Amino acid sequence: MNELLDIAFISGLIGATMRMATPIIFATLGEILSERAGVLNLGIEGIMLMGAMTGFLVTFTSGSIWLGVLAGAGVGMLLGLLMAFLAVYLGLSQHVSGLGITLFATGLAMFIYRLHFGSPTVPPIIQPFKQITIPLLSKIPVIGPGLFTQYSLTYIAWLLIPALSILLYKTKIGLKIRTVGENPVVADTVGVNVLLTRTLCLVAGGALMGIGGAFLTLAHQNMFLIDVIGGRGWVAIAMVIFGNWDPLKGTFGALIFGFLDALQLRLQGLGIAVSFHLFLMIPYLLTIVALISVSRKASIPASLLKPYRREEKGG
Repeated sequence: MNELLDIAFISGLIGATMRMATPIIFATLGEILSERAGVLNLGIEGIMLMGAMTGFLVTFTSGSIWLGVLAGAGVGMLLGLLMAFLAVYLGLSQHVSGLGITLFATGLAMFIYRLHFGSPTVPPIIQPFKQITIPLLSKIPVIGPGLFTQYSLTYIAWLLIPALSILLYKTKIGLKIRTVGENPVVADTVGVNVLLTRTLCLVAGGALMGIGGAFLTLAHQNMFLIDVIGGRGWVAIAMVIFGNWDPLKGTFGALIFGFLDALQLRLQGLGIAVSFHLFLMIPYLLTIVALISVSRKASIPASLLKPYRREEKGG
């Protein structure tokens, strides 16, 4: 137990929490943007996996890690556009469309990976992102090394949190997005293009999800594995509800999950005589508990899951 109070342990736990939370922050922000516009994107798990594979493959072949990030974002945008075509323009069930995209993207990711690499006994690797230390701030006792020695994408994720909050709550664009998600008839009446707004939100949200997936193969790890996402897309959806569709609150939920995930890894490292399967369950189990505790008070966007057809608005 003395190890749990050690400064190095605490500092390392803080840093690991930030890293573990990063892909969930990207995915949560992407999902919030989509759902605020009235579309539940259950394709998030598949989009993240496709982003992880594409980012890895492009980095492996080109040697440019930032090109890999852009590729992950690009494939996320394409899948977001596919979701928009199915759920927004065709008006199909958002549940079915999203799950279909997850199944499609999962199969496609493995097909492309095996088409390029075959089935190697030792997975190919890349040179991942290096951590960047911020001078002075990293010298703050206990918290400094963990908070301010991170990957570039982690810093970007934290900059996106206030950026999305400002976009949603302080700009005309954000007002249009929220109106489309709450009452698309009113939005259409005042001249907002509902279908285009939802499409752009799905595309931008897909880009964030793709980057979240790419983070796992370009920073957190240096290889691609079929289970690299590990359900983080579903966790992100839970964090959206936990945070009541607010970027700041959703990020807080992502941090809780990241902390529990980092903690279970370090508890395993301490050699505690408990099955590691139990440790792996901890973050997901407590996520479910947290979600249940707040779900009854959640104020869901009024038009979420409801397709909008302009010709029916007067009916």
